[in-house]
Amino acid sequence: MPHFILDCSEPILEIQDPQKVIEAVFETAFETGLFGRNDIKVRMNPFKHSLVQGGNSDFIHVFANIMEGRTEAQKANLSKQIVTKLNELFPEVPIISINIRDFEKATYCNKNMI
Repeated sequence: MPHFILDCSEPILEIQDPQKVIEAVFETAFETGLFGRNDIKVRMNPFKHSLVQGGNSDFIHVFANIMEGRTEAQKANLSKQIVTKLNELFPEVPIISINIRDFEKATYCNKNMI
């Protein structure tokens, strides 16, 4: 926890090395001070086919899933920091966005908790 899943158009992979992008999101999330380094997970899903802005526009959208308990201000800062970093890497990409969803502690489970 947390999980950052980047959905993006496939041409994004040609603009920047995917590993560099994943590492940039990882480091940016860590630098907010909200998460431990060993807790952060980042994945990327490139899409070959999409319809964005009525056409073939490139995009990056980050789905951030974090454990509940952060303030709105902390989550807003996290969103802004990640979009800022991605915009630095992809200034020509017209759509870069993020949304943050909270996991509920009461319903979250992983194999280490069993």
